[in-house]
Amino acid sequence: MGESKFLNYNEHRLRKPLLRKNGVLVKTTTEEAVRKSAEILSCATYPILYGWSNTSCEAIRVGLELAEEVGGVIDNTSTVCHGPSVLGIQDVGYSTCTLGQVRHRADLVVYWGSNPWSAHPRHIERYTAFTQGRFQQSTWYRYLAHLSAYRSQRRLLRALKLSALRKAPLHREVVQELPPTLFRKDRKMIVVDVRRTRTADIADYFLKVEPNKDYEVLEALRALVRDEEIDADQVAGVPVKTLEDLADIMMSCKFGVIFFGLGLTMSAGKLRNVDTAISLVRDLNRYTKFMIMPMRGHFNVTGANVVYSWQTGYPYAVDFSRGYPRYNPGETSVVDILARGESDAGLVVASDPVAHFPKAAAENLVKKPLIVVDPEPTATSLLADVVFPSAFVGLEAEGTAYRMDHVPLPLKKVVEPPNGCLSDVDVL
Repeated sequence: MGESKFLNYNEHRLRKPLLRKNGVLVKTTTEEAVRKSAEILSCATYPILYGWSNTSCEAIRVGLELAEEVGGVIDNTSTVCHGPSVLGIQDVGYSTCTLGQVRHRADLVVYWGSNPWSAHPRHIERYTAFTQGRFQQSTWYRYLAHLSAYRSQRRLLRALKLSALRKAPLHREVVQELPPTLFRKDRKMIVVDVRRTRTADIADYFLKVEPNKDYEVLEALRALVRDEEIDADQVAGVPVKTLEDLADIMMSCKFGVIFFGLGLTMSAGKLRNVDTAISLVRDLNRYTKFMIMPMRGHFNVTGANVVYSWQTGYPYAVDFSRGYPRYNPGETSVVDILARGESDAGLVVASDPVAHFPKAAAENLVKKPLIVVDPEPTATSLLADVVFPSAFVGLEAEGTAYRMDHVPLPLKKVVEPPNGCLSDVDVL
């Protein structure tokens, strides 16, 4: 990140096109690699084109034209991360905002099934708890005091353990009762997850729920917001009294936002979890202003969904095999196609599916002719038949990317790429 991104990005990268001959990848010319790739795609009857979340919107647009030309399936990484979010939003819509509005106005921030301190390291610092907004103050100094007290507590526990006075845990026990600090008028942060994370350590309150029980907690909160009674002592391991207090805090804030991650989209319920979270926000808007936003991962995965939608009408898993776009996740998504062994060629752009797909899908991907466009060597490129070294978008090539709140950002060219490294747009 930051300075190191500019200084060290060029250490381990591909500089020449590679072509597999006699089972070995050897250096070749760009013209020969293009000719071989065109031959693979034009001879295929059902090719897949996958990736697209780490490249520019301009490259994605050309990729869609290519998918239509060869009659293949084009899919992005939403299919393995926030696909349920897309489906849930299609079902019920959602109330959202920009990160700038969150920075300046949000006095209650809820991270649900997300660990931004590790996965989105600048999110809290720039947009939520630690940033200085126009109408909300930063909680950075409060965090430093909290961290100092926590370190002192750990040192004390370690000393007690070493002195054999008692066996003390090195981690704090999870307390489900809400602390008095949550009832302050200034900015507050709540984390909901199945285990304590680094983000939970810096939050004002951590609510631990049982695994795969997010749906039950969300529905319980909806019932409490609608002033309905719950005939139970606890829900998903959380006392109902705690949920009642949490619902009161959410209803009494001036501007609240829920950021949800893969802990919500990839646990039991999937898109129904997202449906319910959006419905909770809709219910809260009867009392106050509340928003919801998915914590997208790859830097332009939102842009991939946007470009797919404006070109085809569908956000991912688009099938052009009949000459027009079709969309049916579970049937036309790349993982399912590979699991069924239906594809006969593949083009991977700015992604590494071999390292992340299920074993059966990855095996079927590399059994067929495979083309990879990527600036760095990956597990997928090592098993490919043709490899194109590409320029880094935002460093060696310009373009456009969409932030997680659907704000388009221009990506500038800073340095020249090495000879032989074309941009993704030029390769496609």
